Amino acid sequence: MTVQWVVDMVLDCKGLSCPLPVLKTKKAIESLAVGQILKMEATDAGSKNDMVAWAKRTGHELLELQENGGVFTFFIKRAK
Repeated sequence: MTVQWVVDMVLDCKGLSCPLPVLKTKKAIESLAVGQILKMEATDAGSKNDMVAWAKRTGHELLELQENGGVFTFFIKRAK
């Protein structure tokens, strides 16, 4: 069962290669308030590992990662 997150911002990174999805996510998350949720969509398979590592490094919470038809959807909660 998939959780329906209340998303505050959607970021489309489809078609972009590393490191652009991470860089754009960093910039987008900084524009949100603590506790708000960013939905980021990417098609770069490497973004799975990149985003998990980025979330651990920065302290932001990766709430969920979905994969559907080659599109990876990340739900990230700004933690600080």
